Amino acid sequence: MKSIIKAIEYYLPEKVLRNEDIAQKFPDLKIDDLTRLTGVYERHVADKDQTAGDLAIQAAEKLFTKNKLNRKKIDFLILCTSLGDYITPATSNILQDKLALPNHCGTFDFNQGCTGYTYGLSLAKGLIESGQAANVLLITSETISKKIHPKDKSNMAIFGDGAAATWITVSNKKEGIGQFVFGTDGSRYETIHIKDGGARFPYPGTISKDYQDDFGNVRNDGCFYMNGSEVFTFSLNTAPVMIGEILQKHSLTKDDIKLFVLHQANRIILESIFKKLKIRKDQEFYCLEKWGNTVQSTIPIALKEAQDQGLITSGDKVIAAGFGVGMSWSGTLLQF
Repeated sequence: MKSIIKAIEYYLPEKVLRNEDIAQKFPDLKIDDLTRLTGVYERHVADKDQTAGDLAIQAAEKLFTKNKLNRKKIDFLILCTSLGDYITPATSNILQDKLALPNHCGTFDFNQGCTGYTYGLSLAKGLIESGQAANVLLITSETISKKIHPKDKSNMAIFGDGAAATWITVSNKKEGIGQFVFGTDGSRYETIHIKDGGARFPYPGTISKDYQDDFGNVRNDGCFYMNGSEVFTFSLNTAPVMIGEILQKHSLTKDDIKLFVLHQANRIILESIFKKLKIRKDQEFYCLEKWGNTVQSTIPIALKEAQDQGLITSGDKVIAAGFGVGMSWSGTLLQF
């Protein structure tokens, strides 16, 4: 028994924030240099009253409708988000009702950031291949723009909001979701984090104040923080080793892989990883220009785009790998 991806769809909020808009807000920002490094020209941002749960519903409904899939066959719903609609209950509980999924459907949320999609695939694979489910709906959704300080020009230029829905199903074919590689270095958790608002530094006892970093970005402990140089070093040291381990687990070489679909952190990180891997140009894939870094949704969005462009077809082998928040990394082989 194997598990396989049956279909992927994604949804982006209607509001678009373009680089010209950011440059107008920050006249001193070298937007051309930033665009070259990030690879991002525009990104979508959620409206004030639009939540990660709302985006998740849109992505799932699109999945059902465009692929003519019967939602009543879903046995389990997994949602990856760090910004659920409520502290409790889990947003996936609410989505079960909003999406009219059957009552026998199990649900849970998990918070894993940049590795959320590959972790989610591993959870879906476990449910299916252990016989507990035949069809799993994996949704990744984030409205990270709500946690970026309005004066934080660097993170504003990189990140975008979005959601993706993936239907994973049981299969008797040899192809499917392969073995996984995981890793964690929790000692570096402060590299990417939102300090205030959790149980350690709760509101309203915590009063978050603005301050300026060495690069002129306004920060606030109640907002999203990322140490860009640390993330670059971490990604470059971690991703190539992880990909080598995935290939080794499946007794494959780099030439056996049709496409390497990595977490779309930013352009310069991806270029540096691909260069270190010494893979062919036709095996590289970038999906940043119109979306930005949508956190846990970057990989499914990229996979869908690659399929739509005819770059992934039946029988192709694809490496999917994420790295980031935590600091964590995970990846697998996908055979379509």
